[in-house]
Amino acid sequence: MIQIEKFEFNPFSENTYVVYDETGEGVVVDPGCYEPQEQKALAKFIENKKIKIQYLLNTHCHIDHVLGNDFVKEKYNVPFLIHRKEEPVLRSVKAYAPSYGFARYKEVLPDLYLEEGKAVTFGNTSLDVLFLPGHAPGHVGFYDAYSKSLLSGDVLFEGSIGRTDLPGGDLTTLLNSIQQKIFALPDVVTVYAGHGNTTTVGEEKISNPFCALSQPK
Repeated sequence: MIQIEKFEFNPFSENTYVVYDETGEGVVVDPGCYEPQEQKALAKFIENKKIKIQYLLNTHCHIDHVLGNDFVKEKYNVPFLIHRKEEPVLRSVKAYAPSYGFARYKEVLPDLYLEEGKAVTFGNTSLDVLFLPGHAPGHVGFYDAYSKSLLSGDVLFEGSIGRTDLPGGDLTTLLNSIQQKIFALPDVVTVYAGHGNTTTVGEEKISNPFCALSQPK
């Protein structure tokens, strides 16, 4: 069964995840580590756990989720995967990163593309790719059916949803992604969001003020 370790990085308080299983193989999802101490913290955990990183994955390519892509790519020499529709979003980051104070941002382009229906596999684990546009045009989530775990990126949060005022964002599309894809999963599924705390599908179905399907009695 997979284990999921969360790190909170950069001024956006972005959640970076290391996902690994009993074989010692794993992946890094949305590395937001920009400062040297953040990179050191991520690398130290991976080294201490003796994890053999197999892939670098982005749920989407807004700046806070890609700041550590170059570090992970160079250190572990692994394939970098995003959804094809996120490539323009990724390519735009280098143009605005300096204005956000990230002058040392280094662009890394994808090696392969994620597609819904094609799982990411490592060790004994198979992460299903869910296409979840709305916050970003090529946003995806990663779902492990065995452990009932979903890495939702910036689509669904504890008590909130992703913003839709950035280029490529759309509220109706986002709500459809949540209600048709995420809320179709079992209520017990733990949601590991791109910011903030974990939650569950069942909790957000009844209590999320932006997308709940029903209200508690």
